[in-house]
Amino acid sequence: MNNITDRFLTSSILIFLALLFTGCSKEQQGEQKTIILAHAMHATHPVTLGMNYMTERLEEISDGRLTVKTYPTSQLGGERELLELVQIGTVGITKVSGAALENIVPAARVFSLPYLFRDEEHYRKVVDGDIGREILDAGTAFRLKGIAYYDAGFRSFYTVDRPIITPDDLRGLKIRVQPSVMAINLIRAYGGSATPLAYGELYTAFQGGIVDGAENNPPSFYSSRHYEVTNYYIINEHTAVPDFLVISTPLWESLTEQEQQWLQEAIDESVHYQRVLWDESVLESMEAVKAAGVEVIYPDKEPFRERVMPIYDTFRESYPDLYQLVERIREIE
Repeated sequence: MNNITDRFLTSSILIFLALLFTGCSKEQQGEQKTIILAHAMHATHPVTLGMNYMTERLEEISDGRLTVKTYPTSQLGGERELLELVQIGTVGITKVSGAALENIVPAARVFSLPYLFRDEEHYRKVVDGDIGREILDAGTAFRLKGIAYYDAGFRSFYTVDRPIITPDDLRGLKIRVQPSVMAINLIRAYGGSATPLAYGELYTAFQGGIVDGAENNPPSFYSSRHYEVTNYYIINEHTAVPDFLVISTPLWESLTEQEQQWLQEAIDESVHYQRVLWDESVLESMEAVKAAGVEVIYPDKEPFRERVMPIYDTFRESYPDLYQLVERIREIE
């Protein structure tokens, strides 16, 4: 299929969706409003369960006057398409990785810097504090109001045939990455070949030998069943890229102050709920992949950290304003 036909079909689908859905529809009778939420996550993923909890609490808190209709598992498109649908208002809320958001909201690129966070406590202090709020608010200029972070843990490598003990072991390997310049630069720093690929295509890509490895957090490694087609999981924990919950800015502004309070309260409760699920899921996922025969490797992280430090020099030269965020993050105790 040629590019012109692809664009025509894409445009037709978007127009069709726009006719069928609005980001927030108002019932003809009464004052009930329904917000469209779409995402690409698996049904059992702790982030999905967190969003499900949010929708349940919103209906309870608002006494049914503000509800959410959810379209999970990429029913309305992948993360890139969903961001576009939120921008035009066809979808009201979506959940996307910071790696996808950074292509629209530059401030989100900070999270893709390797070894920026000392540990999980440091990471959570950042996202729960002023810096985290600043980055969420940065999306409003692009019609994408950030309303919450969901934990997505620390990302590590997994491979089919080669155990990774040192950074040099990644040399020459084709590693799947998210569509992120920062992620591509990370793999190149290790001497690997970065291969941007849709997440839903990765399982068959392993089977077909298109990629040699990928990188993700334990719950995603397990829920995607990628452990079935790989043999090694290397816990080097190079990045901690959160999931962003974003709402269409025009939709947010169209809600009454009371409706905004209901929605934010439900979201805040879901964040705490999701963190508990996340911590439990990490432990359960690690045990499950070990039981399935995956060899879990815990390498010395320092050589991995040292190898990618030049990325910071490039980042400072390219984004001097954003680098100030990096310095502030490092100062948080």
